[in-house]
Amino acid sequence: MTKRWSLAVLAALTLAAVLAGCASSGPAPTRYALPEAVGSAAGVEAQHLLLLSPPRLAHYLDVDGLVMQVDDITLVEARGHQWAEALGRQLERGLRLRLAARLPDTRVMLDEAGVSEPGALSLRLEIDRFQGRHDGQAVIGGQWQLRDDKGSLLAMDSLRVEAELDDDGYPALVRALGRGWDSAADELAEALRRARR
Repeated sequence: MTKRWSLAVLAALTLAAVLAGCASSGPAPTRYALPEAVGSAAGVEAQHLLLLSPPRLAHYLDVDGLVMQVDDITLVEARGHQWAEALGRQLERGLRLRLAARLPDTRVMLDEAGVSEPGALSLRLEIDRFQGRHDGQAVIGGQWQLRDDKGSLLAMDSLRVEAELDDDGYPALVRALGRGWDSAADELAEALRRARR
């Protein structure tokens, strides 16, 4: 009886040790946030209104880990290097701030309900690339559409930006992606100016 009880206790302790080992099998992941944009938003007296839809991410980008393209066809999600907040939220907030800084006469608001206001323009983005690449580049790609308050298409184009990493490692990748998002905001702001002429 004692021998059986001892074996049962030993088996339970072994199972507990194995489960504890699985639960703490490595260090906590390092988490990253895109560099914040600098600038101030226009107030209610702004001449123009831009409604920004939250960017739609390709499925493979809508994950916790940063994505690396290790060759021409292989994409890997990092387990130990993750976004501090959902990438879509960071891109939306960062683009809103960047566009507001580049278009001081425009109030840039998040279009969560999909309802347009009279005279407002709407900007929609689909992001299908936001990753590091094996040749030392941060790569951003996708498409954008600009529509008027009635939903008519005013302009659309692809978005292709590359930014070179200053150093090896994930911190350098995140900073390069931030610079690339700055360049994307420059392109989009210029497209908005052209659409108003």
